[in-house]
Parts: sequence; structure tokens; C-alpha cells
Amino acid sequence: MTHLNPGDKAPDFEAVNCLGQTVKLADFKGKKLILFFYPKAMTPGCTMETVNLATHYDLLKSKGFDIVGASPDDEKRQKRFKDKHNVPFSLIPDDEKKLIKLYGVWGPKKLYGREYEGVHRTTFIIDENGMIEHVIKKVKTKEHTNQILSLYE
Repeated sequence: MTHLNPGDKAPDFEAVNCLGQTVKLADFKGKKLILFFYPKAMTPGCTMETVNLATHYDLLKSKGFDIVGASPDDEKRQKRFKDKHNVPFSLIPDDEKKLIKLYGVWGPKKLYGREYEGVHRTTFIIDENGMIEHVIKKVKTKEHTNQILSLYE
């Protein structure tokens, strides 16, 4: 699991989203950033999580948040996912796992007794100055927006 904790400086990054646009941590200075990592686009849990955030995007923006999602999918799959579900925020295809490893969310997993390497579903909330405010390791895919907002009540 991730080595990052609340109070740590968020690792600086520059990546290209599925639309070919460069996305940098510096782009979000002055805003809170929800940076979420998910295992695989077009799968049930990842779809529920992403659609939940997309559905509540305007509410989250009104509260000062921006959103970026990343997974180890390739650009084509991320673009299809974004288009199919009308995702209004950047999705980063990280098939080389650079951002995923930078944030420490790649590692051993177990499913039905089988061990393998994969992405640990994790959300980082980064404050206006690039510091990690919250790390959510137990993401509630169907209620992720409420899970995030409850941290600020």
C-alpha cells in the first residue's frame, strides 16, 4: 500500500490524459484535488466509483475540488470509458504505471486465493498548496462523493 500519509507533500507529477492533454499537479494550485486510482476501466467497481464522482462533479467543483482519475489502462480504453460514461474530468492512462508507482498504490493483491500485482483502489485529497490532506484506502465505490465530503463536515 501507499507510503504517503496526510501531511506529506504530494509527489509532483506530469502526465498525459486520454485526450492527449498534459495534466500536472501544479495545474491545481489553489484548489483541492481528488486524485483517485482505480484498477481497471469498464469494470463494475471502477465504473461505480467513477460514475459517482462524475454525477456529483458540479457539487464537488462548487466546494472547491477538482478531480483526476488514473488507472493502468491504455489511452484507447480510458477514452472509451470517459466517453461511455460522460466523465467530465481527466482520466490518465498510466499503462507504464509511473504515476501509480509514484503514489505507491501498486502492489500485491489477493482475489479468490490467487495472488497478483495490481492497483490498490486509493484516493488522495491534495490541498491548495500541494499537501496531502486525506488518504482514503477503503473506498466506497457507490458512495465515494459522500465519503469525501464527510471528511469536511
